Amino acid sequence: MGRVKDEKLFQMIHDYIRVYLPNQRCSSRHTIRAYRMALDQLLEYTAAQKKLAISEITFDMLNSEMVSNYLDWITSEKGCCASTRNHRLACIRSFFRYASTMNPENIIRQADIDKIPKQKENTFSGVDYMSEEAVQAILKQPDTKTKKGVRDQFFMILMYDSGARIQEMLDLRVCDIRLGNTSTATFMGKGGKIRSVPLMPETIEHFHNYMKIYHADENMYSQQSLFYVEQCGTRHPMSDDNVRKFLKKYGEAARMNCLDVPENVHPHLWRHSRAMHLYHHGMALSLISQWLGHSNLETTLIYAYADTEQKRKAIEKSMGREVVAGVDMPKYRISDEEILKRLYGLK
Repeated sequence: MGRVKDEKLFQMIHDYIRVYLPNQRCSSRHTIRAYRMALDQLLEYTAAQKKLAISEITFDMLNSEMVSNYLDWITSEKGCCASTRNHRLACIRSFFRYASTMNPENIIRQADIDKIPKQKENTFSGVDYMSEEAVQAILKQPDTKTKKGVRDQFFMILMYDSGARIQEMLDLRVCDIRLGNTSTATFMGKGGKIRSVPLMPETIEHFHNYMKIYHADENMYSQQSLFYVEQCGTRHPMSDDNVRKFLKKYGEAARMNCLDVPENVHPHLWRHSRAMHLYHHGMALSLISQWLGHSNLETTLIYAYADTEQKRKAIEKSMGREVVAGVDMPKYRISDEEILKRLYGLK
């Protein structure tokens, strides 16, 4: 394996994760994993910005400007809320405090990082939403070898694809899913307004699988609730509380491996996420408004206000400049990055 450029940095990370957190701070496995993933993501972001391999990163590169840009990136590109951003900053500050304790040369570096302000959690100028990676990570959590796992996964897929409100999902009947060249789901929205939303082919595939298990003896004209729970052999409508419980469970499980997953995964977050992803992919706000069933366009404008990074990209693109912040992480030039991460406790 190639040598690292700054041995002190990676040795400090190793000791912090493998020795200090578990033995001196007595941190839980969950806490250690969160801190490790925060540092790992910061290193990957720095490597992408500098167009370097992780092994070439030095302490001096991890200054307040780089960390601030990283925090802005996870907010604008990854959809992290203020509390997640602040937690990520706390992880990084903790490492630099440890580094300054172990080596006085790092006191200046710690002071530099400490200058980065926390973000006020009640002043987010828009909406919280998940990155597409976070959505995928959560959708992979249900055990689809079980009946309940199939139900939970399809519920989340349909809720995301349609951008429906939680009560609209719970009110769905089998007959509200209409198959055809363009399959749709018909929802009864606020104020008794009815709207039809097109569904993706992948969603319909999951729908067919779900129907085989939960509505095997019913046809597509059935008035039965699409989603239900069984108690003592009797069907009961699925409740809001039931959905919130399994969303929380799958969110916590996904967060163990995907740092993009927010701490609070709630039903409306899926609606926000779908709207933001549609906006990112170029759908007009007027169409998003119809998709979500908003009574007026002003309600939908919150997604445009939230997407400041999208506006910055458009401006820089019009100026003929390549946007560096927020680009996909490149593949590194050496083939043993995973070995490097494992060696220094980042995996």
